[in-house]
Amino acid sequence: MLKQSDDHILLGADHMGAGVELPLKMCNRHGLIAGATGTGKTVSVQIMAEHFSAAGVPVFVSDVKGDLAGLAAEGGDKDFLHARAEKIGLQGYTGKSFPVRLWDFYGEGGLPIRATVTEVGPLLMSRMLDLNDTQEGVLAITFRVADEDGLPLLDLKDLRALLAHVSERRAELSAMYGNVSPSSVAAIQRRLIQLEDQGGELFFGEPALDVRDLLRTTRDGQGIINVLKADKLMMAPRLYGAFLLWLLSELFEELPEVGDPEKPKLVFVFDEAHLLFDGASKSLLDKVEQVCRLIRSKGVGVFFATQDPGDIPDDVAGQLGSKIQHALRAFTPAQQKRVKAAADGFRPNPAFDTREVITELGVGEALVSTLQKKGIPTPVSRMLIRPPASRLGPLTDKERKAILRDDELSSIYAKPVDNRSAHEMLAERAERMAREAEKAETKTVREKRQRSTKRRRSSRMTTTERAINQAARTASGTLVRELIRGLLGGLKRR
Repeated sequence: MLKQSDDHILLGADHMGAGVELPLKMCNRHGLIAGATGTGKTVSVQIMAEHFSAAGVPVFVSDVKGDLAGLAAEGGDKDFLHARAEKIGLQGYTGKSFPVRLWDFYGEGGLPIRATVTEVGPLLMSRMLDLNDTQEGVLAITFRVADEDGLPLLDLKDLRALLAHVSERRAELSAMYGNVSPSSVAAIQRRLIQLEDQGGELFFGEPALDVRDLLRTTRDGQGIINVLKADKLMMAPRLYGAFLLWLLSELFEELPEVGDPEKPKLVFVFDEAHLLFDGASKSLLDKVEQVCRLIRSKGVGVFFATQDPGDIPDDVAGQLGSKIQHALRAFTPAQQKRVKAAADGFRPNPAFDTREVITELGVGEALVSTLQKKGIPTPVSRMLIRPPASRLGPLTDKERKAILRDDELSSIYAKPVDNRSAHEMLAERAERMAREAEKAETKTVREKRQRSTKRRRSSRMTTTERAINQAARTASGTLVRELIRGLLGGLKRR
């Protein structure tokens, strides 16, 4: 009979009835859950989340289809689940609910998740905006200006205002950092509008998520399962991938070094992982590889869930220790090539041909290889996945609302806060400069008037001055006439 142990996750049983387990101590060495649609990947994620929670390990998982929210409700109410438990010899199988915290990028079906523009940074923001290299460079300059001028970038209106400010200073900034062209600034502004249309304005702002809130446990020691409602977010794939990478990067930045603990501090499950890598720049891929390589020492395990293991770049795949491979289909030469690559990624088992079995697996079956002592992978084994104890399927709207109503973090994250930031500071600066310009102009006009008045006054005569001038002119005229008269009279007498 199979029974869950304290230091291993029971995944299922092989064809001999032996348990297939994943050691908790090795779960910060990361892993891969792969398989075609409908082959059981979601159930594999679900049973792993259940056991992590029971072991006191918090989990963060993106819920693309809405089914994983069912972890909050008791399951085990279906006959086929009990039949599966009996078939693999699972002892004491019964339904159970688990502590779940609901999150939603858009704040509709869970607590809103927010981050500031500064926290996201120019690299991931460029990914969200799908910028080219030149535009990414201009955005990096914009972030540099914000840092040097003490302008907090909290939300998208801050970034828009700062881009306009950078455009006004483009001659100065181009001389310092390189070309800042109006066309690049305009292109970024247009992409910001597109990001807003995808709901990006709901994500950027405060209160920003404190990633330590993802590491919480219940009073009785169970790890809380953080479920991100991602069905709508999936419609903006670049936003989805960049957002989850930001979250992973924040964990890497905030958490202390712990080495190799007996169990992870947090397990992060990245569903539809190919969306992180599709079209990603080399700098972004380097960042993903770096975070995956180094976050292990922070006690965080990362599991990528995807349809095709080939979706994961080699540098990242090399960091994945445990693998759960559900069925792959091979109807075309390209698909057959992917099946071969997936089979070659396992340590061979002489009991069967791995490449052949991958295409024969039924729903709920998987090929599994886990890390054992000293990080050595086990030979691949074929197994039946054990049935989950929680509900297979989504929560109702009423159940979601009840969970949110009782969540202690609602008072922190439910309502947005609009603090003073770059938008307000630049507006105040512009208003102050306008007032100063107006004062300077008023002063200039006043001085011109004063000079003009002084000139007019200097050209005018008072009444007394006019009388004296008139008298002087009269006396002068009389004197001239007398002189002439005297002169002529003298001539006549002669």
